[in-house]
Amino acid sequence: MAALSLKLAARELRSGVRGFRIFLACLALGVAAIAAAGSTAEAFRHGLASQAREILGGDLYFSVENRDFTAAERAAFDRLGTTTYTAAARAMAQAASGERRLVSLRGVDGRFPLAGTVKVAGAPDLKTALAAREGLPGAVVEPTLLDRLHLKLGDRFTAGPMTLRASAVLVSEPDGLSRGFALGPRVLVRREVLEGSGLLAPGGLSGRAVRIALPAGQDPRTAGKALQARFPDAGLEVRDRLDAAPGARRLIDQLEYFLGFIGLASLVAGGLGVAGAVGAYLTTRERSIAVLKALGADGALIRNLYLVQIGLLAALGIVLGLAIGAVAPLLLGRLTQGALPIPALFAVYPWPLAKAGLFGLLAAAAFSLIPLARARRTPPSALFRRALSGRIPLSLETLGAGLAGAGLAALAMVTAPTPLAAAIMIAGVALAFALLWALGRAAAWGAGRARRWVHGPARLGLANLAGPGSAARTASPAIGLGVALLACVVLIQSALLNQLTTAAPRTAPAMVFTEIPGDQAAAFDAEVAKVMGPLTPETYLRLPFATGRISGLKGQPVDLQTIKPGQRWAFDNDIGLSLLPGAPPEDRNGDHRTVAGRWWTPGYAGPPQVALNAELAQGAGLKVGDTITLTILGRDIEARVAVLRKIEFGGFGPNFNIVLNPKALEGADLRNVAIARLDKGREAALTRRLGTSFPGVNVISVREQLDAAAALFDRLALAVRGAAAVAALAGLLVLAGAIAAGARARAREAATLKVLGATRGQILAAYAIEYGAVGLIAGTAGVALGFAAAWPVVVKVFEATWSIDWGGVMVLLAGAAGLSTAGGLLAAALALAQRPAPVLRAD
Repeated sequence: MAALSLKLAARELRSGVRGFRIFLACLALGVAAIAAAGSTAEAFRHGLASQAREILGGDLYFSVENRDFTAAERAAFDRLGTTTYTAAARAMAQAASGERRLVSLRGVDGRFPLAGTVKVAGAPDLKTALAAREGLPGAVVEPTLLDRLHLKLGDRFTAGPMTLRASAVLVSEPDGLSRGFALGPRVLVRREVLEGSGLLAPGGLSGRAVRIALPAGQDPRTAGKALQARFPDAGLEVRDRLDAAPGARRLIDQLEYFLGFIGLASLVAGGLGVAGAVGAYLTTRERSIAVLKALGADGALIRNLYLVQIGLLAALGIVLGLAIGAVAPLLLGRLTQGALPIPALFAVYPWPLAKAGLFGLLAAAAFSLIPLARARRTPPSALFRRALSGRIPLSLETLGAGLAGAGLAALAMVTAPTPLAAAIMIAGVALAFALLWALGRAAAWGAGRARRWVHGPARLGLANLAGPGSAARTASPAIGLGVALLACVVLIQSALLNQLTTAAPRTAPAMVFTEIPGDQAAAFDAEVAKVMGPLTPETYLRLPFATGRISGLKGQPVDLQTIKPGQRWAFDNDIGLSLLPGAPPEDRNGDHRTVAGRWWTPGYAGPPQVALNAELAQGAGLKVGDTITLTILGRDIEARVAVLRKIEFGGFGPNFNIVLNPKALEGADLRNVAIARLDKGREAALTRRLGTSFPGVNVISVREQLDAAAALFDRLALAVRGAAAVAALAGLLVLAGAIAAGARARAREAATLKVLGATRGQILAAYAIEYGAVGLIAGTAGVALGFAAAWPVVVKVFEATWSIDWGGVMVLLAGAAGLSTAGGLLAAALALAQRPAPVLRAD
């Protein structure tokens, strides 16, 4: 029986794959998208792993904030291996013209870097560039600083109290990726120059780091944990080369899954094309199946005959998809050579391809076995009457299809970085698919009822829409799912961009000032008022500032394992805090910022009390009345949690995770920070004025940071939107498959209409109405589903203001309706191209 099935299958395949082109295209498209996403992510992972030592700057990395390493710590570091020490601070750089810009200063020693090379332009090497000339220390600067301050190499500029010479342009640092985001252009100087500037004095915002090259064969993770355990209260942050850039790694994982999920959605959307192509092919084989059954062939032979063909063609589609998915990252590597911010080793990686191939195999089985079950169970008499379609029978094939669908969902969850998120997304796609399928049936039913009220081409178009071969039943779910994914991406992107470019500038401060001397705070306010005019709580706010660490909870040392992962950062690092005499205005004015508890009254002089970010409290299991221990300025303070408050970090107010009553830090010489709202012109004037009166105060332009973030997000969103378009393309393939599957019936229908006197214009109009309605219905439903998916992401996850890009929505609707209408006109043109007599005679 097996040999006969193979022989008959080989004979039928001699006619080629003409009926399976859509099948191959749908399968290859989804597999290619998954393979390309996985291969690209794997290239980035291998790139990070191959340059882990250079990215970290050594084998081990330790850092502290707002203090220097102790002699004991330095001795322990030096015993581990070769060390290089760096220091970091921020200051205002100023040119002779008066132009000013915040910069990120980094002081390095003669051993830096231990791994990799600092690339500079304008000097032979880093050591030469940093050497003093004419009594001025050299500085290696990023090009953006030269552009902003209108400097050229060799010019002098100041950075805080230092006068420096721009000696070279910083092209790249080997450890730049591990250091992350910087508020201003980077400037490298010799460490002793930065240490002698006073910018690293206690109370300011500064940092120290050491990178260590270990002897060969020593495990960096073991060495790091052992040294960290030796200094448990030192607040040492430790990283090793095995996880040199954790932020980049997490981004790669999440981006791979998101893009891979789009590929999976494309595979599901294309599944209708797979099912349609298999069904259409089996329709063309009706007479052969009927003859075989009439001659005594059993259901198993019929199943095996076409299962072999479908399996071979599915393998061909998967191989095509894998080939495209493997080659696409290689092309990306050539096109973006040297321009990627993360190192990548583009090559052919087996695991992403194997995973994509398994996804394709399961999708092919899930969507192609059901049409096969219909053909196997349909009796010969029905096949001779061309009644292949009908109810889905309960059989071995339908069981296999169900298991394949379950396997598809399970594989997506197993390979996801967060299975819960994967389960939610899969459930969302399944629900959307079911709703779109039901909507297609409802549209067909509605068209059948509505056709009695119209005449001419409209009546004919609605009759076609209501028929059993209607594109509303076959193509609308796939088109709608593609539009839904695109709409979701477009709406999320537009809402977040609107938050960055419109909403945030209205609510956030335009400028932030740091390092304001506490004893000159009143004079600073007066200087700001000379530019801004009278200062009001709505336009200006200044507060004391310090950094501290939460070292104890409820009288016990902090145990990070008992804290929710999303809030651990606040208990494992120094964080900013401030002092308030009582409830801030926004908490008093009924904005519901205070979640629980009551603020202390002005003049309160009792034991320390703290207002804590409610999210941090929830993550640590804290409630009003509990105590926390804060390590601030070298001493421990036990404070009672008096208030839990909601923090809006993008708003204008005292948005600190920790706020203490003033008595808790009485006598401490704290620096101040301030925020202000003002227009762009006065922002530039105030920045220049403070360069004379308060040159040590750092000025941060929030407007510039928002513009930079918006530009970066726009570039990333463009790539994601392009990936989401793959799902829309799958929908178009399904539409093309529906047109191809019904080509013979459409030709017969057009021939009959022409014989009965219908004009070409009437037939074209009828088809345009039918397919245009399918596109409009599927597009509208897809946009609505996109709304439903995008709103919780924008409002709940990103906590941004919901806004709608109506222009993008209209483009999606017009595109869905227009492309579907074009498909209908193409179907009509193909049908009308055939002469009636041969078509009707062949039937």
